[in-house]
Order: sequence, then structure tokens, then C-alpha cells
Amino acid sequence: MNRFEYAPAQFREDEDFVSKDKSVKLYDGDEKTSYEDGEVILTTHRLFWGRPGEISRGMTVLCLQLKYVQSIDEETASSFVFGRKKRTILHLSLPERDKTPGPSNSSSANFIKLSGRNGMDEEFVKSLKETVSAKVWQTAVSNQTASAANTKVPRIKLRTGIVGIERNLQEKQKQTDDSIQLAFQDLNKLMKMAKEMVGLSALISTKIRERQGDISEDETVRFKSYLMSLGIDDPVTRDGYQSNSEYYTNLSRQICQIMLDPITEAGGMMSLADVYCRVNRARGLELLSPEDLLNACKVMSGPVKLRQFPSGAMVLQLESHDEEAVAVATTEIVEEKKSMSVEELARILSISMILAQERLLIAERAGNLCRDESMEGLRFYPNLFLKNQ
Repeated sequence: MNRFEYAPAQFREDEDFVSKDKSVKLYDGDEKTSYEDGEVILTTHRLFWGRPGEISRGMTVLCLQLKYVQSIDEETASSFVFGRKKRTILHLSLPERDKTPGPSNSSSANFIKLSGRNGMDEEFVKSLKETVSAKVWQTAVSNQTASAANTKVPRIKLRTGIVGIERNLQEKQKQTDDSIQLAFQDLNKLMKMAKEMVGLSALISTKIRERQGDISEDETVRFKSYLMSLGIDDPVTRDGYQSNSEYYTNLSRQICQIMLDPITEAGGMMSLADVYCRVNRARGLELLSPEDLLNACKVMSGPVKLRQFPSGAMVLQLESHDEEAVAVATTEIVEEKKSMSVEELARILSISMILAQERLLIAERAGNLCRDESMEGLRFYPNLFLKNQ
């Protein structure tokens, strides 16, 4: 930090604005400083750092002359809150003895770091590198003797035109490729673990078949619970059937087997979005598309069937599901609480917002509830008109 000096945030005649960034923190070498969450302004000659509003008001702020910057690097840092982000490292030359006093002049670090809340702005870093490479301050000094001949000091030529656009596109493509590569590294780990879990599921099911006569009832229950949590080891796939109708019929039977107990535990119905998540979790690597799930649910025949409410919401519902009982149970909850919103009922019953809304609408259609729509939202109240008759 002993290369910085305090200076008014005002440009000189031979100095031009280049770029800016905000929410920037300064590091003195590897050490943190109190200069956090500030604004940085890059000019052709200097780098200003000030707290929000100080630079725009022309106040005295920190200033680093770019002639001290020898090279620029980047490092990747990890944060628990903001994840991985890049810091910009400025390697500096030795300070001049007669320099205007600045902060922390006792520091011996030969580099500083700039860190943004989510990493430094890429355009700002590019401009910084180009500015330092152009060394306009040296060009201005060497051309002072030619000023009488109206020789203008060349300014930085930032990336413009077709070449600049192509370079920007290439760099953005490279960053996208790096992000995709990083994402697939995590995905490969997930797939590896999924294969191990499916293999373990098959091993447990084999043990159950081999020890069916010797295994105790408690062990059977425990093994079955393991299999329920790990998924199914023989999912129905399209490759095993010649026609779509045969595929959807067998797929609907398997979905019914998977979802019968969860739907029963959920009160008799479950939204199609929740069904989709649970079925794909059970299928492991053989993921099912939303279209195949919907087509299979349409041809279901058995204890579970597909139902579409007037609102457009789709659910899987038990054939034995009693809407009258649902209306009565929902009405009792609303009467106990005096009034009820969709969010409150979803939280009380631990169900999705869609199912909570449909339960309230069922009770309303039965005449047990009436609604009140206001600026505060939709609420349901007991139908006192019908009750007092």
C-alpha cells in the first residue's frame, strides 16, 4: 500500500477516463485491509479507490499511479458465501522516496490485490491490462517536445471494431467452456455415486431372494426400506417395447407401484410435479421425461388415477379418495383458525401450494367455505350464511 497516495479525485488535462467497477476490496499483499466495498476508477494514468460517492464528489481518495504496475495476474479464491471468484493481482515496482505520503507506508509487500464481491468485472480487468500495456503516461512525456507542432498524445484504443468483437466472443466462449467443464466434473461424481447406489440396490434385492426362507421378518422390512430409499433396480424403458402404447401401459403400472404408498401417506393426492421428482429419484440413471410421465399417467388403471382440476392443476389421486371427507377436514382446520390462506394451509399440512389451494376450493364448492379477495391476498372463511340456516 506504500505506492498509494492521497489525491483529489480530479483528472489532469492529459488524463482520460477508461473504466470503473464497484464493491471492490483492497488487499495489501495477502493481508486484508479496511478498504472494503469501494469504487475504483481507472484512467490512462492512475487508479482511484474511494468509498461510495467520494470520487463523484471530487473528494480526496486513494490513488495509485499506473507507472508502478509491472504486471497483472489473477487468482481464484473460494468463499463460503459467494463461491469461487477471481482476484486481480497487481505486481508493483519499488516506491519513490519523495512520493506523497499515503496509507500504510511501512508495508513491504510488492503487490496488491483487487477483489469484487462476486469477482472483478471482466471488462474492467481487460481495460486495466490494456491500459498498463499501452503506457500512455510514458508516451505523453516523450511527446512533450512535439507539443508545439500540435502532436496529440495517443490515447488507449480499447477493443472496438470486428477484431475486438471477435476477441471478446472468443474469451466469453472460453469462459463458458470452463464453466461447463466444471459443472460436468460435479455431474460425473454424481453419476458415479448413482451407479454405486443402483448396484447396492441390486445386491440387496438378490440377498432377499436368496435368503427368503431364512431371513427374519424384521430384516425383510429393513431391506425393503433400503430398497425404497435407493430406488428401483429394473426401471421400465422405451427400448424394451415395440410400441408406445405398450411402453406407456407398463410404465403406468410401475409408476403406480412406486407412488401408491407415498400418495396414501400424503392424504390421497399428489401433484404431478412432486410425482415427477419422486419417480425419477427412484429410477436412478434412467430418467423419465415429463412427456412420458404425463402419457403414462393418462392410461393409468388401478388404485391411482390422473385428475385435472378446473384450475388446470394435475394430480395423481387414489380412486378411493373421498372429496367429501377432504372438504370436511379442511373446513375443520379453517374453523379452528377462524380464517386460512393457501400458504398457511400448505404449511400446516406440509403439502404443496397447489394441493392446499385445491383442498380449499373443494371445501368452497361444497359450500363449507367462502372466500375474501383483497389487497392482502386470498383468504377463506367458514360459510356462516349456510351454517345459520
